[in-house]
Amino acid sequence: MEKLSIKDLRLKANDIRQDIINMLLAAGSGHSAGPLDMADIFAALYFNVMENNPKDPQWEGRDRLILSCGHICPVLYAAMGEAGYFPKEELLTLRKLGTRLHGHPHNLELPGIETSSGPLSQGSSQAVGMALGLKMDNKPNYIYLVVSDGEQQEGQTWEAVMLAGKNHLDNLIAVMDRNRIQIDGNTEDIMPLDDLKAKYEAFNWHVIEIDGNNMEQILQAYADAKKAKGKPIMILANTVPGKGVSFMEGDYKWHGMPPNKEQAAKALLELDAERKQIV
Repeated sequence: MEKLSIKDLRLKANDIRQDIINMLLAAGSGHSAGPLDMADIFAALYFNVMENNPKDPQWEGRDRLILSCGHICPVLYAAMGEAGYFPKEELLTLRKLGTRLHGHPHNLELPGIETSSGPLSQGSSQAVGMALGLKMDNKPNYIYLVVSDGEQQEGQTWEAVMLAGKNHLDNLIAVMDRNRIQIDGNTEDIMPLDDLKAKYEAFNWHVIEIDGNNMEQILQAYADAKKAKGKPIMILANTVPGKGVSFMEGDYKWHGMPPNKEQAAKALLELDAERKQIV
């Protein structure tokens, strides 16, 4: 795909956020905060960073995106819909009976989905296995892994992290949504995670820390990640949960809650005003 400019990526991220609000409103269920705060990163991945082809989702030269935190799938579906993997009208079928857009992605239902997501941290193990397989086959493709900070509380995460570091999987570029919330509150109140940078470095990972809602920093981080050699890469993306919608930002209660009709209308007005500022 043709790579978009920073301005166009910011506009695409805004489109994705508006899609997310409309999807969640139509579904009447789902997660708001994480999908909204990851819109900038998914815009960058699908429209600038990853090698991908919506017209040929199984293209051998493609990079693979693994979504470990499957509950934020509205942002994945919105990005894929904007990229042309399926008609955008299908976004409004999220979580409905007979849909291809499940509450967690299902790789047998929708072309372009590499793995099924469910229990947190399984995606890390899947991504490490895929990256190792590509290394063994001398393939140049990258594995792009998306994880949440909450799933760093899972033991399986660290088994995968250990294996990736041991095998020097520099074709594995992970990004963590460090929004500091989970369904019951702040991560540091429930099960403290920091210092995550030091922890990953101790497992032989190269760590890059950024503002995950700053497009310039996102693109630079991925460019730097591709230059790193001999280690898997973790991009610690500090994000604002609910980014772009004032009454959701920073509030953990929106982790697993959709907007109602009035809230969605207010959110879309704010996002439309932001879009006009970008233009």
